[in-house]
Amino acid sequence: MKKLVLSEIHQKLGAKMVDFAGYYMPVQYSLGVKEEHRIVREEVGVFDVSHMGEIFVCGENSLEFLQSITSNDVSKLTPGKVQYTCLPNDIGGIVDDFLLYMLEENKYLLVVNASNISKDLSWIKNQNSFGCLIDNQSENYSLLAVQGPKSIDLLQELTNINLSEIKYYNFKIGEICGIDEVILSRTGYTGELGFELYVKNEDVKKLWEALFLTSTHLEPIGLAARDTLRLEKGFCLYGNDIDDLTSPIEAGLGWITKFTKTFINSENLKKQKEEGTKRKLVGIELIDKGIARKDYIIVDENNLEIGVVTSGTMSPTLNKAIAMGYISSDYVILGLEVYIQVRKKLIKAKIISLPFIK
Repeated sequence: MKKLVLSEIHQKLGAKMVDFAGYYMPVQYSLGVKEEHRIVREEVGVFDVSHMGEIFVCGENSLEFLQSITSNDVSKLTPGKVQYTCLPNDIGGIVDDFLLYMLEENKYLLVVNASNISKDLSWIKNQNSFGCLIDNQSENYSLLAVQGPKSIDLLQELTNINLSEIKYYNFKIGEICGIDEVILSRTGYTGELGFELYVKNEDVKKLWEALFLTSTHLEPIGLAARDTLRLEKGFCLYGNDIDDLTSPIEAGLGWITKFTKTFINSENLKKQKEEGTKRKLVGIELIDKGIARKDYIIVDENNLEIGVVTSGTMSPTLNKAIAMGYISSDYVILGLEVYIQVRKKLIKAKIISLPFIK
């Protein structure tokens, strides 16, 4: 397993460390998942998500190149803006979903999922008939996500950049706690106000320590709470809710799939959007006691298999068991009662709209 620069610090803080996407990652700290989740929803916490990949694409044809391989409309970006998008494959699925940053004209940053770095890099290079420079800097960057309602208060103590002026899905590059060239991005995977801070590995320890010296109380947060937070907001997780065999249309990602341009598999995806898909990703709230886990089967009142769970947890905010899953489009009716197969037992549930937390 690869270790984060801050691995020893996490262990000293009492983190439970696990293998995640080939990295030794903190899954939770001594406060526990439920309290860590509450802190991000109500106060502020920091995640070390330095396992994420950073791939730079440069060159005079970089816009045309990225337009051809991504689902969203890259022409809408200007320097300082971020876009959520995906890499469609040629068999109807998704190579990866990621954030695309326009750093300057002809220079972009792709922030990709850790488990897909090698796959993404290979895919992008194989599509590069545009003469672009593709530079994988994943091993040189660390990423801290400061998330929660008090995140601006905390970070503003450390930088002269007016953070309140940075709109959602925008970023600035500047100095924070004496570290230059930090990307301060108003993005995150929690649905709360927050920023993601990209720094070189040699600076991440200084940044981490500075965060905890501010007057705003801060707690470290692990991957387990990150998962419950994102699920409450209906955010897809690659490998669970989307993968090489799921299309962005059936995953509810039509809003990042723009047909004002031509891109890989766009013709088939456009047909899906116009004619509909056989299945759709939906929100599920359990009525009976129990938790729906990934790969649990969903059936109707006649015990006919109609779908499968992709993500599930006990929502700390709602104090209810929630899940996402794909079901046959014929059954996508809000309020419809369905059943989750948990071993030999059927757990009653109902279909609800996403996100679970508005």
